[in-house]
This record gives sequence, C-alpha cells and structure tokens, in this order.
Amino acid sequence: MKLNTLKPAPGSKQDRHRVGRGVGSGWGKTAGRGHKGQKARSGGFHKVGFEGGQMPLHRRLPKRGFHSLTKGDVVEVRTSELEKIPAAEIDLAVLKAERIVPKSTLAAKVIVSGKLSRKITLKEIKTTKGARAMIEAAGGKVEFTEPSAEKVRKLPKKTRPEGKPAA
Repeated sequence: MKLNTLKPAPGSKQDRHRVGRGVGSGWGKTAGRGHKGQKARSGGFHKVGFEGGQMPLHRRLPKRGFHSLTKGDVVEVRTSELEKIPAAEIDLAVLKAERIVPKSTLAAKVIVSGKLSRKITLKEIKTTKGARAMIEAAGGKVEFTEPSAEKVRKLPKKTRPEGKPAA
C-alpha cells in the first residue's frame, strides 16, 4: 500500500446536495423548503431560542449564580507547599517558577495546612495570622508592606438627590 493509492471506503463519501438545480436533481422547485411559511421565504428566519413570540425558556428561568472575573487573581498557598520549595526567600516569582501558583496569578496568600519546619522568608506575600505565627515559630519572617492610602483606589460614596428621603 502506498500513500498515492489510498482511497476512502466505497460509500463513505457522498456528493453534497445542490439544491434548487432543477427537477432532475430531486431537489428542484421548493429546494427542500416545503410550501409557504416563514422558513420558505428568503431571509425568513429568527434568532436562536425564538419561540414564536412566547416568552423564551432562557427568559422564563430565574437568573442564578455568578462568575467572578477576579477569582483566580489571589491564590491560596499551603504551608506544606512552602516546605517543599528549596529557596529560602520566597516571593510570587518563586511560587510561579515552582508551579505552585498559575502564571496569571496577581497575588498569593499563605494558609496553615501541614507542617513547616525550616526557616523561610516571605516577601510581599499575604499570610493568615496562624501561618505568620507558624513561619515565625520556625525562625522565618514575613516581609509584607500594606499598600498606602494613596495607592488604594477609593470609590466615591453614592449621594441621594436633595430632598429625597432615605428608603
């Protein structure tokens, strides 16, 4: 058998229907559209989910759930995962290099889960109170600077128009 002699199995390939090409084709006259009605007309179709004017199913059902756009931005890291990292100074770049957090992560937070027996230094990684205590008990330290008030974006408070009572 050679590549230039390969052919599809008999009957596996059929010619496509060329509709509207005369009586002899078997798909002439109405070209498979039937007689009259919206679907027989040119341009006579409607959007997906249209139910003839009846309230469509996707609008009859209640809205439910929520998909956060920032869900994966801050990732939890276990203390047992920090134990396995060979580096003594750990920051977000190290966690990404060790594939503990995804590359798209913007921040990480250490939680207590497992043991930590070696001395490590965390740089610019958030921790829970318990995780901070565990790291410091093992002789390590946490270096995290809270963002200053100028850097934190403050949204303006919504104000009611004058003369309107509170609801």
